[in-house]
Amino acid sequence: MALHFMILLIGFAYIVLFGGLSLLRREGLSARFAIEALIFTGLASGLVGLLGFKVHPVLFLFTLYLVTMRVRLLVDIGTLFARRGRFKPAERIYQFAAQVWPDQTCSFVIQVNYGTMLLQAGRLEEAITMLKSVTEKSDSGFLGVKYESAAHYNLAVAYMRQNKQAQAVREFNSVLDTWPSSEFAHQASTALERHQRKSTSDPENLDK
Repeated sequence: MALHFMILLIGFAYIVLFGGLSLLRREGLSARFAIEALIFTGLASGLVGLLGFKVHPVLFLFTLYLVTMRVRLLVDIGTLFARRGRFKPAERIYQFAAQVWPDQTCSFVIQVNYGTMLLQAGRLEEAITMLKSVTEKSDSGFLGVKYESAAHYNLAVAYMRQNKQAQAVREFNSVLDTWPSSEFAHQASTALERHQRKSTSDPENLDK
């Protein structure tokens, strides 16, 4: 098989595979992802077929992945910094990720992780504002169950830390409704049970 046809085949297979994964995650199909992958594949195939460039198929696939997954990769790096308590560089990375043309799904991914970082840093009001803006758009068709569950769970934790028990309980229950079998749901169930025991022993907490 000619190399430029192989490049085209790999590019189309990549689009189908990752498009299918997006559907499985309930994130919707990203037109921007497909267009970017098609353009990059077309350019690479053209360089190989018309100009005689030699590009190894594995190198092409790796580069295609870096280009189309740039936002998620940046978010992963930012999250790594956040988990180590390095919030300033994490925040800069999230802000940069928001500037490299994320699609709607990736914008949600940035906001959920950014909001979680704000929660970890103790910036509760900012975290609540950002996470609440995500949960309010959960019916857009581009917010996968993983990130929707994470947004509800971390929003609940933020409310708990502000002693807003009723709002926290509502968000914990939303986690259970969104993805009952997830780790977020398990932690939400534990938090709700703990809250119920506390409310039973202290009736004054019931209306808070």
